[in-house]
Amino acid sequence: MGLLDGDVALVTGAAGGIGLATARRFLEEGARVAIADIDSARLAGAVETLRADVLGVPLDVTSRASWKAAVEAVLERFGTLTLLVNGAGISEPADIETLSDDAWDRHLAINLSGVMYGMQAAVPAMKASGRPCAIVNVASMLSMRPGAIFAAYCASKSGMVALSQSAALHFARAGLPIRVNTVHPGAIRTPMYERYLAMAEDREAAEAGFAATHPMGRVGEAHEVAEAILFLASPKASFTTGAQLPVDGGGHIRD
Repeated sequence: MGLLDGDVALVTGAAGGIGLATARRFLEEGARVAIADIDSARLAGAVETLRADVLGVPLDVTSRASWKAAVEAVLERFGTLTLLVNGAGISEPADIETLSDDAWDRHLAINLSGVMYGMQAAVPAMKASGRPCAIVNVASMLSMRPGAIFAAYCASKSGMVALSQSAALHFARAGLPIRVNTVHPGAIRTPMYERYLAMAEDREAAEAGFAATHPMGRVGEAHEVAEAILFLASPKASFTTGAQLPVDGGGHIRD
């Protein structure tokens, strides 16, 4: 038996990177899975890559209407929804002096409001499922240890953590079997990470710089974060809610 037998999961930002790796592990552990992304072409490719009975759902996380349609599509296909992974996000470098209004609004819309909309859209279906449910929101090492050149990203991810913990308290106090936790990746080899390397004048130096932020001395892999998400989503974390789980090679405690 798999850890997630009987579960139905919706994973956002799942056309690649951490979201795709998470969908793969959920499938391996017996869940039925819907993967969502705003990039419809990459989403179709991800569905093909998984080679399983996966539902691909186009989703703009900044739109409540898009979230409503996504959850309805999951319920139409699978009949229930018990797991939500909010993995969609953006990261654009800018310090407090160079940060534009557009970049600020974009980070808050995707990284913070998108998570709120997702939880609000998913919870009625979770309450109706009759099963223990879990929400895992993908935050960041930088929400625990901010960086000067990621002002909007740090703020949006820190807000996500507070929102997640508030939701965790609400569900616990209401007696609802819905756990909410956050996972905090460091620099992980994903398409987002590759974009940062592509912007660097010296790719090798940039990669060495990212690795140096982790005491373990390397960049992480998407499957390593997926394992942490699987744990938080599974019955193995049945008494865990409101937690922050770093997957950052010790980056948040570096000296």
